[in-house]
Amino acid sequence: MNPERAPRLRLIPGRAASFDARGPEAAAEDEKLVARARHSDLSAFEALYRRHAPFAMNLAVRIQGSANDAEDIVHDAFLRANERLAELRDASAFRPWLGSIVVRLVRTRLRRRRFLGTLGLSSPEPIELDAIASPNADPESRVLLAQVYSLLQTMPADDRIAWTLRHVDHHRLEVVATLTDCSLATAKRRILRAQRYLNERFVAPFGEAES
Repeated sequence: MNPERAPRLRLIPGRAASFDARGPEAAAEDEKLVARARHSDLSAFEALYRRHAPFAMNLAVRIQGSANDAEDIVHDAFLRANERLAELRDASAFRPWLGSIVVRLVRTRLRRRRFLGTLGLSSPEPIELDAIASPNADPESRVLLAQVYSLLQTMPADDRIAWTLRHVDHHRLEVVATLTDCSLATAKRRILRAQRYLNERFVAPFGEAES
């Protein structure tokens, strides 16, 4: 199999759709709510929370492979967003901006856990297949998914996050770069490095490669 091609993980539905797919109306509503929240309108920020908390939770769970601490991560992300609303240049881009905050928090957690693991102070985190797999996934697909996430746990956080955003959440490369706060070229390198790592260590073929 070509090491530069990603596996088809059809069992994982792409629930975290591209930000562009939300439409201009949703972005315009976010812009209005951000403007109000910047003037200490608590109801406006609560509305932003209701609109985007499911996305933030899903993002944290998909990257981690489990729901552990996901609620705390989302809570902290919204707190930071509220404190830094003045830093958001494009109010209509609240969702990707929030997503980048979630990614940074998850990255910190993954790095800390990996470091503790090298010291023998932490064991690999259990993978919660029910939180990430399609309800229609057959047993074989669930086993393959568990293997993928087990391997993701052993790679650097930046590579793991970029690959997951691209091939699990199915985001465009430009969105991956935005969420991970890096250049498009860096995002591509991380994804390719992660894909090669998976291909070299996976114990069974992924199946048909993407064209």
